[in-house]
Amino acid sequence: MARRKGLTFYQKKKKLNSNVIKDIFEMIVGSVAAVFLAFVIVYSVGMRTSVIGDSMEPALYNGQEILMNRVIYKLSSPKRGDVVVFLPNGNENSHYYVKRVVGLPGETIQIKDGGVYVDGVLLDEDEELDKMIDAGIAQNELTLAADEYFVLGDNRNSSEDSRSGNIGAINKNNIIGKAWFHMAAEDESIGLVE
Repeated sequence: MARRKGLTFYQKKKKLNSNVIKDIFEMIVGSVAAVFLAFVIVYSVGMRTSVIGDSMEPALYNGQEILMNRVIYKLSSPKRGDVVVFLPNGNENSHYYVKRVVGLPGETIQIKDGGVYVDGVLLDEDEELDKMIDAGIAQNELTLAADEYFVLGDNRNSSEDSRSGNIGAINKNNIIGKAWFHMAAEDESIGLVE
């Protein structure tokens, strides 16, 4: 047989190594399992809702989406400064309210001179918060029961909260969860609620 002159290219059949296939398969299965597990955890523990109104500005604004942790208060109790999501008086027909805890069970709360007094001592709060013009039902001392919390909106003069007679102190059973993450609309980023 005559040999061809010039360049010749031989195609060599490449064999996929069984270890490479196994590693790729494990990576795909592991990724799918991780995504599924994250989805299950977030949706079994968390719940998505929207902030209604401007009562939590500047921390949270009207229409902002938040993810709340529905399990945390089954394992522990709300702390001062927590942003909680609740149904006022347990009213299932109401929208979710989002407010900050300022008074804890057993404490005496009073609002005077625009500030919050806990057990007779002025609460040390962020100086950026407005002084409250209307003390509402907290103009007189209120003693919280063993399972009650006093909550206020950060935008103090534009908030329907525990100062309102129709809301009052919040029973722990009516707290749905703790605001966990918020979504920023302008860039769809996610941040912790503080």
